[in-house]
Amino acid sequence: MSVRFEISKNEKGEYHFKLLNNDGKTLLRSEGYNAKSGCTNGIESVRKNAGNDSHYDAKTASDGRAYFNLKAANGQIIGTSPMFADTAARDAAVAATKTEAAGAAVDDKS
Repeated sequence: MSVRFEISKNEKGEYHFKLLNNDGKTLLRSEGYNAKSGCTNGIESVRKNAGNDSHYDAKTASDGRAYFNLKAANGQIIGTSPMFADTAARDAAVAATKTEAAGAAVDDKS
């Protein structure tokens, strides 16, 4: 699987990044950043923290769908996954993020 980061800018002028798999499906998405530099720093934080098992927080929503948060060493959430139908799909997304985010290319669409 080949993953990539995609930077975009919304109608409010905020920058966001997504980590996408080779099918273009989102593995992880960020909060909104006021400046592009904040967004690129977020990507670097994902690259730095993605390989560390203890930085993943596996969750289950009230409707039973599975998702995860990736956290920095200080506990701050760097990114959140979309909702997955089951834990197997979530765990596969965690595995792809863990093994491939560090070397992922950046596609700037902002």
